[in-house]
Amino acid sequence: MIFQPAIIALLLAAGLSLVMLLMAAPFAVQVIRHWDIQSGSERQLKLERLTYLFSTLIAFVCAIQIAAALLFVFTADKLAVMFVGAMCAVGALNVNAFGFPALFVQLALFFLASIWLAINHADSHARDYPLVKLKYALLLAAIPLFALSLWLQARYFLGLKADVITSCCGSLFSESSASVASEVAALEAKPAMLLFYGALLAAIALSFWHQRRRDDWSGLATALAALLAFLASLAGILSFVSLYVYEHPHHHCPFCLLKPEYGYQGYALYLPLFAATAAGLASGVLRFFSRRPSLASIVPRLSGRLARFAAIGYGLFALIATWMIGRSNLILFA
Repeated sequence: MIFQPAIIALLLAAGLSLVMLLMAAPFAVQVIRHWDIQSGSERQLKLERLTYLFSTLIAFVCAIQIAAALLFVFTADKLAVMFVGAMCAVGALNVNAFGFPALFVQLALFFLASIWLAINHADSHARDYPLVKLKYALLLAAIPLFALSLWLQARYFLGLKADVITSCCGSLFSESSASVASEVAALEAKPAMLLFYGALLAAIALSFWHQRRRDDWSGLATALAALLAFLASLAGILSFVSLYVYEHPHHHCPFCLLKPEYGYQGYALYLPLFAATAAGLASGVLRFFSRRPSLASIVPRLSGRLARFAAIGYGLFALIATWMIGRSNLILFA
């Protein structure tokens, strides 16, 4: 099973990412210790030349991780047919104890990589590279997370046994199950809808507000609203959106939405949701650096664009979810 092309690609992506970060780590230490843009020393000139190379290298690693998050979910879904009891990615991830932790770490890397790319973009457009030490400090701090991701994926994929009988999504997301997911799935439709649409409208409104204001408070509000909207959206998918798609009042699985029998509708939901959340978080994070003189004009412009992208992404996500509800034959309440 380890010789599945997608599994090999994921392990190679995780391994190469970690190797490239470890290669960049000694340079990151040099930058943190010796970077001085005011200096004309030979060491500073060498650091300035090399930072283009290593920044490009790390940006490539971040792009790999963003793509790997999508590939990981797609692979888990495709593996489900190989295990008795599995209906979707949930069954495949439940084959051993490392499946869901590997997924969660991969999603954390997705958001971390997105934020780093935004910081790198702002820094590369400033005349004095004011965030270069921060970028490389984040690199060093992220290495353990990349190592954990590789270890979890290796343990998960190497531990896949075709003769294992796994549990299906019905047991995990059942309203009678003793888990956080089941508690969310058990939310009543009306309160869940109010939370779902309320959080999305707040995120859209605050994102557009930040696009116009472009100050620290609106940026912070945009980031917090993005996080709230992300959590509320996942809760909404679990508690009622999935029910309308399946036209079944007790099928809450958010992974079956990715199946071909449901027209791969999950991808249409999750792609704008995750992209909008990453943009909203990055927009807020960038505002922390707006007081740097060389970033005074760059950060507001970039943060505003990211906020607009987040608003559009959340709006698209809300429209798609509403369309799925409207076309369904299921009636949850009169």
